[in-house]
Amino acid sequence: MMNKKTTFLGAVAALSGLLPISAHAALPGAELSLCWAIPFAGILLSIALGPLLFAHFWHKNYGKVALMWAVLAAVPLFMFFGTQTSVEALAHALIGDYVPFIIFVGSLYIVAGGIHLRGSFVGKPWLNTTFLLSGAILANLMGTTGAAMLLIRPLLNANRRRHYQMHTYIFFIFIVANIAGSLTPLGDPPLFLGFLRGVTFFWTAGHLWEVTGLAVGLLLIIYFLLDTWLYKKELKDNEELKKPVAYVPFGFEGSVNFVLLACIVGAVLMSGFWKTGVEYHFLGLHIALESLIRDAIFATAAILSLILTKKEYREANQFSWEPILEVGKLFFGIFVTIVPVLEMLRAGSSGAFAPVVALVTGSDGQPVNAAYFWLTGMLSSFLDNAPTYLAFFNLAGGDPAYLMTTGAHTLMAISMGAVFMGAMTYIGNAPNFMVVSIVQNRGVKMPSFFGFMAWSYGILVPIFLVLTWLFLM
Repeated sequence: MMNKKTTFLGAVAALSGLLPISAHAALPGAELSLCWAIPFAGILLSIALGPLLFAHFWHKNYGKVALMWAVLAAVPLFMFFGTQTSVEALAHALIGDYVPFIIFVGSLYIVAGGIHLRGSFVGKPWLNTTFLLSGAILANLMGTTGAAMLLIRPLLNANRRRHYQMHTYIFFIFIVANIAGSLTPLGDPPLFLGFLRGVTFFWTAGHLWEVTGLAVGLLLIIYFLLDTWLYKKELKDNEELKKPVAYVPFGFEGSVNFVLLACIVGAVLMSGFWKTGVEYHFLGLHIALESLIRDAIFATAAILSLILTKKEYREANQFSWEPILEVGKLFFGIFVTIVPVLEMLRAGSSGAFAPVVALVTGSDGQPVNAAYFWLTGMLSSFLDNAPTYLAFFNLAGGDPAYLMTTGAHTLMAISMGAVFMGAMTYIGNAPNFMVVSIVQNRGVKMPSFFGFMAWSYGILVPIFLVLTWLFLM
């Protein structure tokens, strides 16, 4: 029997719109009001506005801010739904999704950070374009984070004598840190979350290769034309460009990390194709043996990279723990606060997000794929593309078997929106932040938050409109 304190708290929650007074055995997504989304909106707005409005405070306290929002989301769950339901809901989010996600991203970051690319690079248009094309390919093998961290420093060295550099790193964010990583679950965190939810490894490559190839191809052409024009303009008054460059033999240092990268790729493939049939049940979760082995391989690869890579190679890459620590702390808060939001989305037209469902659902009840693309994309631009993908994946039904077949164009639209439009702002994808930080530390001026949006909206939106017309209408 409920005591007076519990009854009072339940009444307060009911009056505020948080919860009906009646008790439930599981999170009732159809009955949760928008109040339950406040912590999720709060942490995402904090990520977006904190670095802009309170930069000093944010950089010192972002972990505490993320924890605050997580507590504000978790405590009401325990208060109004009981211990068992709340623990199982949070375990599903943290143990089922967050832990595999952060182990995967962290292992890629550590292993890629141990590879140092050296050579006598000169930032001419053809070389810069080759860097971007190489990054587009590598993004699907070692992730947008891994490819960006591997190539951004040699690209900076190649262009160190040029006056016009900013556009190169803007296009680097467009292509390498975002759009190109749309063909495998290794490419971008949203697709890995989809893989964890049951989307097969090669589904994205089979369905997105044309649209990704066209997007990347158009961007490479635009970049090459722009860089050629700027390079020719610069040659007239930049004497440094005319001087010979000291010869440095091309090569890779820390090559053992390529083997470790292959192990990570192999582990992902293994978990997708090898079904042991063995499951462990813990806090309401069904954890497959192959998933545990996959995550163990990820962690082992990272540990071996730290042991086997010479310190000077990481120093040459200016390797730092801060970027991955920031991702880990912020995503902890995101994965906790998104728990009630996902339940509300699963409720579809019966839940608080019915207006959103109406936008992506036609009068005939069929999904409006163009709306899925733009809504997923615009939220990914200003919030974060991994949880946004997860939210719309669930809004579309959350059944991978259906979405990979009958709903293939819908899943395609969600995947495109989450990955492609992460390039629209600095906060759309984790590597964007990392690239900007590294470039600015080298003394290269980058656009402001809104200045970058002027570039992205001017260049990317017309391309996305063409893609919508060709592939989603």
